[in-house]
Parts: sequence; structure tokens; C-alpha cells
Amino acid sequence: QVQLVESGGGVVQAGGSLRLSCAASGRTFSSYAMGWFRQAPGKEREFVAAINWSGYNTYYADSVKGRFTISRDNAKNTVYLRMNSLEPEDTAVYYCAAGYSTNWYTGNTAAFGSWGQGTQVTVSS
Repeated sequence: QVQLVESGGGVVQAGGSLRLSCAASGRTFSSYAMGWFRQAPGKEREFVAAINWSGYNTYYADSVKGRFTISRDNAKNTVYLRMNSLEPEDTAVYYCAAGYSTNWYTGNTAAFGSWGQGTQVTVSS
């Protein structure tokens, strides 16, 4: 398994952009799919985006399609989430996780593990 540390969160105005990073420790990073999730106050954690081990296949929640881009650099053991055209509704703590189960592409949180500590993203209107 891997250990994950997110970074790159902050406060941004609506319409702005941020890039989140998730650094992984361990030599098996490139073996796993990776995902980004978010949790707003009072809400359940929800799927944002996922990427397969090679970076060739990506999946997105409908709410972020066309605005967010997930990518990975296996040489750097890092997965990224580029967020453009941010909206106040994107305000949440963002988490990355490793997709250990074969159904990771569904975005089901139960298919992921080794959750990071999260990074706060706040979008002001």
C-alpha cells in the first residue's frame, strides 16, 4: 500500500484555478488507480475524478467535467487535480486515495484506501 499527502489547496475567487497535488510514498504507486474525492461541511464524501495506473483512462463526476483534469506522473509518484472555473460549490476538503479494488472506476469510496489527510479548497463568490 501507499501513503498519501495532499497539497495545493487554498482560497480562490470564483472563476479562478488551483492545482492540487498528491504525493505518494512507496514503490507500488504506479500499480494503482488513483482518485480524488471531496467533502463539504455537513455532506458526505463524494467522488471527483479517477485515473488508471497508466494515466490513459480518466473518469469524472458530472459536476466537474470540462473544468477539472486529473493526471499523474509515475516517475514522481504524484497525482494531480487541475481545477479551472472554480465555483463556490467546489468549496470542500479534497482527498486523494488509491484505488485498490477492481471497481475503482465507479468512484465508489469503498473501492479506495490509503486516504490522505486532505487539503482545504475555498472558493469565494
